[in-house]
Amino acid sequence: MKKYATEIKWALIFCAAALVWMVFEKAMGWHGPKIEKHPYMTNIFGLVAIVIYVLALREKREKLGGQMTWKQGFMSGLIISIIVGLLSPVTQWITHALISPEYFSNAIAYSVEVGYHDSPEAAAEYFNLQSYMMQGGIGAIIMGVVTSAVVAIFLKRSPETA
Repeated sequence: MKKYATEIKWALIFCAAALVWMVFEKAMGWHGPKIEKHPYMTNIFGLVAIVIYVLALREKREKLGGQMTWKQGFMSGLIISIIVGLLSPVTQWITHALISPEYFSNAIAYSVEVGYHDSPEAAAEYFNLQSYMMQGGIGAIIMGVVTSAVVAIFLKRSPETA
C-alpha cells in the first residue's frame, strides 16, 4: 500500500477537485438556469485534470530520485486513473444527491426542449445516476490513460538529463 501512497493521494485530490468543480458549476448556474452552457463549460475541468496529473507525476518522479522513465510515469498515472474510476460512483452520488440534486431533472427538460432527446423518458435513460456512475468511471479511466501517456512523455527524465 505504501508503494502506491503517491497515487492514492493524488487520486483523492483529483476526486476532491472534481467535487469542488461541481460546486462551482452549480454556483455558475450550469446545473440550472444556464444549463445550456453546461455541455461546453464542464470541459474546462479537463485543464484542472491535466494540472493534477502533472503535479502527481512530478511528485512521483521526485520520489524516484528525480528520474522516471515514460513507463514509470505512465504506470503511476494509470494507477491514479483506476482509483479515480473506482471512486467515481461515490463522487457521482455526492454530486447528484448532495451538491446538485436537481441536475438530472433540469438536464432532462433541457435536452427534450432543444431536441437532443425525443421524450423525457429517452432523456432519462441517459441522465440518471446509474448512467453517470458508469460514464464517470469509464471516462475517468480512458481520459486518465490518455493524459498519463502524454504527461509521462514530458516528465520522463533519465540519469543523463536529471
